[in-house]
Amino acid sequence: MSDSETGGGTGTPDKDYNLIWFAEACLSNVLRLEQYAQDADRAGDAELADFFRRAQRESSKGAEQSKAMLARRLQR
Repeated sequence: MSDSETGGGTGTPDKDYNLIWFAEACLSNVLRLEQYAQDADRAGDAELADFFRRAQRESSKGAEQSKAMLARRLQR
């Protein structure tokens, strides 16, 4: 992995792109984990459904934190 950050491909510094990617990945995870939790509910596996919902809440937190950080950085 390179120590330099060029942003040449996107015109955006890699660290900003990485933050945007992370927010999107977390939000995508929230949606996917909801489906997994519903699948577990349908199968009658409350323990697994609870596990996926806890993971979903953590992904949601990650999305919110990255969105807040991005907003602060864009205001500079």
